[in-house]
Amino acid sequence: MLGIPCIGLNGGPVPFKHNEAFSFQIETEDQAETDRYWYAIAGNGDQESACGWCKDKWGISWQISPRTLNDAMKAGGAEAQRAFAAMMAMKKIDVARIDAARRG
Repeated sequence: MLGIPCIGLNGGPVPFKHNEAFSFQIETEDQAETDRYWYAIAGNGDQESACGWCKDKWGISWQISPRTLNDAMKAGGAEAQRAFAAMMAMKKIDVARIDAARRG
């Protein structure tokens, strides 16, 4: 997956039914890359969710997270709070809005 070896096993419905405790995160560099991954995963009629989360056609959860959002969270304090508040109002992350929130 994106150059990282992964193995998925079908454990069936009992006792290992898949849930959102497992997900993939893709850190993107800009809006174009964010859009590309978002539409590749959620743009096929699959499920969009809040805060950059979506599910693919197999029900696997993905978080498409621009680097600027991750950097804001690492910065902490008021910057992180503003970026977090902006993110909470989004489905697909809008990089320009996150950057504006980081600046205050």
